[in-house]
Amino acid sequence: MHIVCSKEDLVNNTNLVLKAISSRTPLPILECILLEVVEDKFTMQGNDLSMAIETNHIEATIVESGNIAIDAKIFWDIIRKLPENESVVIKVENNQVYIKGGKAEFKITGQNPEEFPTIPSIEKNEKYQISAVNLRNMIRQTIFSIATTEEKPHFTGELIDIDDNSINLVAVDNFRVSLRSLNLDKKVENIRAIVPGKALNELSKILSSNDEATVSIYFADKHILFETEDCIVVSRLLEGEFLKYKQIFNDEHSTIFYVDRQILLLALERASLMSTELKKSPVKFKIESDRLEIMSIAEAGMFNDEIDIEMEGNQLEISFNPRYLIEAIKSIDIDKVSLQFTTPLSPCTVKGMDTEDYKYLILPLRIS
Repeated sequence: MHIVCSKEDLVNNTNLVLKAISSRTPLPILECILLEVVEDKFTMQGNDLSMAIETNHIEATIVESGNIAIDAKIFWDIIRKLPENESVVIKVENNQVYIKGGKAEFKITGQNPEEFPTIPSIEKNEKYQISAVNLRNMIRQTIFSIATTEEKPHFTGELIDIDDNSINLVAVDNFRVSLRSLNLDKKVENIRAIVPGKALNELSKILSSNDEATVSIYFADKHILFETEDCIVVSRLLEGEFLKYKQIFNDEHSTIFYVDRQILLLALERASLMSTELKKSPVKFKIESDRLEIMSIAEAGMFNDEIDIEMEGNQLEISFNPRYLIEAIKSIDIDKVSLQFTTPLSPCTVKGMDTEDYKYLILPLRIS
């Protein structure tokens, strides 16, 4: 293998595949990046067995085809430190990798590329296409609700549910449910899959901020493929019976109020100042007569605030973990939000005003 390419292209593409490199593994090959030249196409791969990332064609002058697995950390450190504005030469002879930029030259030992895991093959029969910006935002607006323990492994991922010409992302833990929906441009086949949170989190870092960029999604029995302009991301799917989320969101309520999102968010952030990392203090809502009183009492002190709301229904007192409310309200890209309640011990539904695209269900705290 022998190629010449720019440092900038190497850095950008290495940064992509690093997201699929294992940091803790008994298999040294999983700590490597695979460099490969096949039919005048230069690509890189990272693969931790649960997720794989492969770059698309990297601009390079191809002298000789071939492949090599190389320690990802060493390779990353080397190419970042090479001189700027210089072409980089990578040449492989007998598993020895020569990397040269300007007058700087490194020689390191590679690993057998045949030991590198193969990316699962996924047939591209049915394509689901979505704006990259929209998908990135949908992940951001839900992923904070995935479970952090392995008690129910499938809840450490998010459900992608494509149904009735809409794509829904759903995340669940023991205390809340986050749902973000988006209409698709055309009729597609319905499908459901549970994608690990780690894969979606890394994907969101890759997705372009260009409004014109798109991502194509393909499904297989045990894997999902995301294809962008720069790379492909393949992730295994999680198995398990996901929550029947459509049944738990309904419009039944005895109390509802509407409020400016930013005003409520700032009040909740002030209330959360009473919490410490070790002792999370609840925030109490007292809803009455078009006003919301927000209280928090902790060992550090107390907080009290009052904001104007538009209220319908019964007066109510209810308590929450403020972080759950803050994360939900921060995620809604609409100026006004609604909060719906039935009883002091029943879940609260947080939504964007006049839209079904954002829905968050949060369990209250039982306070003596």
